[in-house]
Amino acid sequence: LAINLLEQPDVEVLLIERDRHRMGAGVAYSSTETSHLLNVRAGNMSAFADRPDHFCEWLAARGLGCEAAFVTRATYGRYLRETLRAAMEKYGRRLKLVDDEVLDIEEKRGQVTLGLVNGGLIEADRAVLAIGNLPPHDPPAIEGAHLPSHRYIGDPWASAFEEGLGKEAPVLVVGTGLTAVDVILRLAAHGHEGPITALSRRGLRPHRHIDGLPRPKPVLAKPAPDLSELVRWARGEAKDRDWRLVVDSIRPITQMMWSAADADKRARFLRHLRPFWDVHRHRLAPEVADRIDALVASGQLHFRAGKIAHVAVEPDALAVAWLPRGEAELVTTRAARMINCTGPQGDLLRSSDPLVKRLLGARRIRPDALRLGLDIDRDGHIVDASGRSSEHILAIGPMTRGDLWEVVAVPDIRNQVSALARRLVNAHWTGGEGL
Repeated sequence: LAINLLEQPDVEVLLIERDRHRMGAGVAYSSTETSHLLNVRAGNMSAFADRPDHFCEWLAARGLGCEAAFVTRATYGRYLRETLRAAMEKYGRRLKLVDDEVLDIEEKRGQVTLGLVNGGLIEADRAVLAIGNLPPHDPPAIEGAHLPSHRYIGDPWASAFEEGLGKEAPVLVVGTGLTAVDVILRLAAHGHEGPITALSRRGLRPHRHIDGLPRPKPVLAKPAPDLSELVRWARGEAKDRDWRLVVDSIRPITQMMWSAADADKRARFLRHLRPFWDVHRHRLAPEVADRIDALVASGQLHFRAGKIAHVAVEPDALAVAWLPRGEAELVTTRAARMINCTGPQGDLLRSSDPLVKRLLGARRIRPDALRLGLDIDRDGHIVDASGRSSEHILAIGPMTRGDLWEVVAVPDIRNQVSALARRLVNAHWTGGEGL
């Protein structure tokens, strides 16, 4: 968003990041693991909506890949950092990087005032919350259990979870999605040879991309009146062509379908269909899928479906009692380390983030109806506890999924930020909202 704003004339941007080592790359693209690949081909990962070849051209200039490649996330992080650095060189003083953390945002007299950890204050015409995903929440059976920190890892992105783990020690991974895949690959890359159990309610794991498929033909009009019938339509279409092409073809309309659905339909989708949507929609690079398949074939990795009932602390392990899906009796799995891989969450009410807690306490923000993230209006302005839209505080990215649903991947986020940058600047020049 900062770079998109700078491409508009007479705009000054302050980009505030509390972890300077992640400036430009964030959590997702700060990984240095060579086994962590993008799950989208390079040809669809440009940072700019109006320059779709920007990333491929960057790769080609460095001999690092091609349009169909699934490059490492570290490479993409380098691309973002270098793009940010190029913007700083091009736009000079109009872009300032602030190595600090925002603890509070107040809105008054047509401006916003941001309070920083170091005690400083920043005044601006607009503030945009681009806080990404919240860390994972503990599963219900674990929440409040105060498990030993060397046994239970609550956030794999905030911990070197492989350190101190015996080479043959059993590991329980809670979750079977993309985060679980990342953790399993990291364990394997660090030489772990012990048994790994990946457990989730349905035991579903992401499917793979297939090389050689033609480009999907976009569906530009609703093929079904609501979300549940859309799923039935997709199943019917998949009988005649690869399901990946069907899922990808409806990407241009998923936000429209979500917006048209009422709260009850959205809730039913999340309750019954979301796990199946996720494993079909968010896929693995073929190389990653091959590695996971090899671990399963070797007997080291097992995917299981079930629900954790309770966890007991033993002298040398955690005893995790869980109920297999469709069964009536509990099974106990002992693990030297249990890692929470349930993935990023959006429930503001369970967040420990200081800024989120402060804004909630001051009633300046509220969760969306389904507690997927921030409640926003159709123009991206945050909505407070009384239902009033802010004039000067906006939000972008995954925390707006309650309104947009499909806004967690780069192709969706770049469209969102491009549109927001133009809207803000155009409103400024026409005498509407300023920057």
